[in-house]
Amino acid sequence: MFTTVWKFVVRDEAIAEFERHYGAEGTWALLFRKAHGYLGTELYRGVANAGEYVTVDRWIDEAAYRAFREEYAAEYDSIDRECEELTESEEKIA
Repeated sequence: MFTTVWKFVVRDEAIAEFERHYGAEGTWALLFRKAHGYLGTELYRGVANAGEYVTVDRWIDEAAYRAFREEYAAEYDSIDRECEELTESEEKIA
């Protein structure tokens, strides 16, 4: 199994919209489901800071993830630009 993990600091006023896009049934997961090898997404909210989130996206292997990124690059970039304003920062941690 291959995972990607991202950490986000979400703007206070954008928390509900962020959760709508990044949750297990959100915009990102709907895009990922188009690809072979996607296994699921988990969204975790910080306890000490309600604006901190971590997403974990699971794939059968790294090759499936890379194939997805190549095939759906335009859609990925479009959603990424749309969601950019929701966060103060984002960092890929794995």
